[in-house]
Amino acid sequence: MFLLRSLLIAFSMYSRIPVPIVEWKQENMKYAIAWLPAVGAVIGALMWGWSLLAGLVGVMPVLFGAVATALPLVVSGGFHLDGFCDTVDALSSHAEKERKLEILKDSHVGAFAVMGCGLYLLLTFALWAELGAGSLYAAPLCVGFVASRSLAGLAAVTFRGAKKTGLLALFSGAAEKRTARAMLALWTAAAIVCWAVQSVPAALCLSVAAGLAFLYYRVMSYRQFGGVTGDLSGFFVQICELSMLAAAVILQKGMEVSGCI
Repeated sequence: MFLLRSLLIAFSMYSRIPVPIVEWKQENMKYAIAWLPAVGAVIGALMWGWSLLAGLVGVMPVLFGAVATALPLVVSGGFHLDGFCDTVDALSSHAEKERKLEILKDSHVGAFAVMGCGLYLLLTFALWAELGAGSLYAAPLCVGFVASRSLAGLAAVTFRGAKKTGLLALFSGAAEKRTARAMLALWTAAAIVCWAVQSVPAALCLSVAAGLAFLYYRVMSYRQFGGVTGDLSGFFVQICELSMLAAAVILQKGMEVSGCI
């Protein structure tokens, strides 16, 4: 029963999908962080459906890219993009760690956040449009929404926290960490297996892209902030997904040039 309640809390927190209300108490939140990839699975399924539909009816790249960019934001409510914007503001300040953490908590949107968000959305749109509807690598990218969140969850219950307050501290602090790590590791392994079944080259490229994003997240968060926070976790999810998307486009172009597709 606790697993189901944790699942509902995860969806109520990390998505805009309507679910029954569950009380946010520690026993109900034990496994919430471990269900974060389930939200990614729903987003991935919707994205896969859009890719199939767009390919079937011959949607133009501009429309395909626009919907592919917007759909994850609509489902998640822009939860992770908000963290991305706050992190861009903090990093752009070049201030001390304590000041950067204060900027993360600031509800005001800075100029660097606006520019960073605009650039992120522009790149995401361009890459999805370049990939095109019905791409062979659309399915692996849809699985990538699971992988980005499973890695974010693993970091939350493994990496050092930058502070003892905030949403990430709340969720990771309430977590049954050994079980959560095991569940998140299984989610990650399942994503890699799905990639390998769909396309071995895609599995290699996306694994490398996600791994490099994860390594950057670890180094950057410790060096710049002294640990991880909820905003930094959102930043990682967005960077990880953009990295995998770029890797898929590069792979597709390489295959086209070599005559493999």
